[in-house]
Amino acid sequence: MLPRACPCTLLWLVLLMTGTAGCQRPAERRFEFSPNASSRSGLVALEDSVLVGTETGALLRLDRTGRPGWRLKFAQEIASRPVRAGNTVIVGTTGGELIRLETKNAQERWHLTGEPPLLTDLVADEASVYVLDSEGAVRAHALDTGQVRWRRPAPKRETPPAQPTPRLPPPILVEGTLVVAQGDSGLVALSPEDGALRWRHPVEQVLGLAREAETLYVTTRTGRVVALNALDGTLRWEKQHASLLTSPPTVALGKLWVGAEPIQLLALSPASGETLSSTDLPAPLVTRLAIRGEWLLIPTSGREGRLLALNSQGMAPLFSLQADTPLRTEPVLIEDQLFVVGLDGRVLSWTLRDPKP
Repeated sequence: MLPRACPCTLLWLVLLMTGTAGCQRPAERRFEFSPNASSRSGLVALEDSVLVGTETGALLRLDRTGRPGWRLKFAQEIASRPVRAGNTVIVGTTGGELIRLETKNAQERWHLTGEPPLLTDLVADEASVYVLDSEGAVRAHALDTGQVRWRRPAPKRETPPAQPTPRLPPPILVEGTLVVAQGDSGLVALSPEDGALRWRHPVEQVLGLAREAETLYVTTRTGRVVALNALDGTLRWEKQHASLLTSPPTVALGKLWVGAEPIQLLALSPASGETLSSTDLPAPLVTRLAIRGEWLLIPTSGREGRLLALNSQGMAPLFSLQADTPLRTEPVLIEDQLFVVGLDGRVLSWTLRDPKP
């Protein structure tokens, strides 16, 4: 039998009723801001503020009090998470726009149009921003000019898919290699310089990717967790942990964290993939969790939008925060201030404090 850090839901039921467990006010609400539109883009952390995009094409910068610093309006939805590059941010829309902006005042560096709709989160390094479209095509744009450096077409399909293709997870840069999940075509590793193929691995239905040093961790919708050598794609280990996984992997505090069905958080060994513990959750984890010291900050996708805090040492529940909207994107921490954006577009923030008995 697997070790269970929380064998029943009683502790979570107490948290849902009281909001705390053995501590005095561990989190104090800072603000709640509504852009009056839903959001699936997630938050981007800046030094002293966060960025959020909406389905109506609005992009807002909010300071740490929840006050808008600037606001832009594009013609189509910002569905993917923008990516920060130095003192700028690159933003894509479902209308095929790609824009680089100054984070301080939203001044444009460049603005491209006419590309395929952008649904997958952007990735950037010092030279390029990498874009994966919904069909699996990849392209690299020069960071300084926006000019296309290279394109790699989508993989060919023998027959059209029987049902809509799930949203592809964002690529990841590992040891100078760009790793991309292309749906039923599996994983490909590309050269960031010219898009040349470095290796392939036939893992399908990828939920997300994470890295630690030269190891690439992959979760799939079919319940598999895979560890690969990022340099050549060779298999290090593979485990079937559930019939269904729900989240990308998070590597933190010496463990690999994954959401699963039945509704649980699994803690795995990064070296072997063995299950170290499993903890019941009140609703599924569908994104990465956040880390504050030894705390795990777990956003859940249920209607109540609970954000749960656990002490990773013993997996003891600490407190629960309610957003009243599903939390499907990764929380953001700026020092001790926590930010989340709900599916309804509201940005909520709390100041976190160490629990005191």
